[in-house]
Amino acid sequence: MDAFRAWADVDLDALDQNLAAIRTAVGPGVVIMLVVKADAYGHGAIAIAHRAARVGVGAFGVGTASEALELRRAGICEPILVLGTIVDEEVTSCLHHDIHIGLHSTSRCRALQETAARQNRTALVHLNVDTGMGRLGVLPGRAVELLEEIRSASHLQLAGVMTHISSPSGDSTSGICEQSARFEGVLTEARRRNLLGGWVHMSNSAGLFSGTSPLYDAVRVGISAYGVAPKEAQWGENLSPVMSLRTRIVFLKDLPAGSTVGYDGTFELNEMRRIATLPVGYNDGVPWRLSNKGEVLVRGQRAPIVGRVSMDYTTIDVTDIPGAAVDDVATLIGSDGTETILLRDVAECAETIPYEVACSIGKRVARVFRARTPELAAAIQPEASTVTTPG
Repeated sequence: MDAFRAWADVDLDALDQNLAAIRTAVGPGVVIMLVVKADAYGHGAIAIAHRAARVGVGAFGVGTASEALELRRAGICEPILVLGTIVDEEVTSCLHHDIHIGLHSTSRCRALQETAARQNRTALVHLNVDTGMGRLGVLPGRAVELLEEIRSASHLQLAGVMTHISSPSGDSTSGICEQSARFEGVLTEARRRNLLGGWVHMSNSAGLFSGTSPLYDAVRVGISAYGVAPKEAQWGENLSPVMSLRTRIVFLKDLPAGSTVGYDGTFELNEMRRIATLPVGYNDGVPWRLSNKGEVLVRGQRAPIVGRVSMDYTTIDVTDIPGAAVDDVATLIGSDGTETILLRDVAECAETIPYEVACSIGKRVARVFRARTPELAAAIQPEASTVTTPG
């Protein structure tokens, strides 16, 4: 048993399998940009990026400059794109480390040009065209004009043109076709004026797995690489969950009928029951909304969550699990025997999305990276653990 109060098993071989399935889907000649923002959706960005680079991922997408610089310091040499925006104080570091920067406006274009010129460096930029997301990005009617400005700038290099699909599921009725048409309109005019450069990219996991958006030169995959296919996916049965979340029973107590469990006494026992305490709560990735309705696996059986999930602890009813004992492993996400609780199952029970559950697994939860090959140790974060399993 792993010597942690709570740990997330991260299966790097499953990551390999998922990336191979994605490569098959996109075909040759299309760059796979793996999105590793939010610590690779809670999986551990440095270890994930090193493993992905070893199996041919060509670029990485992050949400912030600090995430990009963390990967550079860890030895990731592939192109890294800040998909979101950066602030003025981050520009110098991004230029120094050849970080690709999402470009959203004329003012940012001019500011990057001025800073890059002062430092005698070239800023690598991806123009973000807002085709329907309504967040960052230049509107289609101004995109070609901004491409002209990038071309005329002495210290800017166009490394890509991108847009962001607004549907997380890939459902074509939610506007992907309209977004594709707007984006293609910009690209057509840009080609006519010979303004394109670098990669053109639109498709994310939703677009790729539903087949509702063009692949162009690169695809930005995130949640699918970690084993969760979008709801509207036409395929995805070959994806394997990369993360499992486990803890252990730290206390057992027989409570008599009439007792209540947890804050506000929302669960009342109508008979004597055996209650187990788990040292994990909503700070560790157990959604508060699992209170009185979620489940945990113990000894290959399902145990209901009773009472409210708190910041540090969750209580479960193990009365019907023979032999349940202190130090037994409790699986919140993953498999135990023939039973499985998927990340998507937890999200649906908590009335949220898989992204939120994965990203909420806090720093107190150790990441244990498992693989069949022993040479991964140097690629793992120093505070994490590596376990090698036989091939």
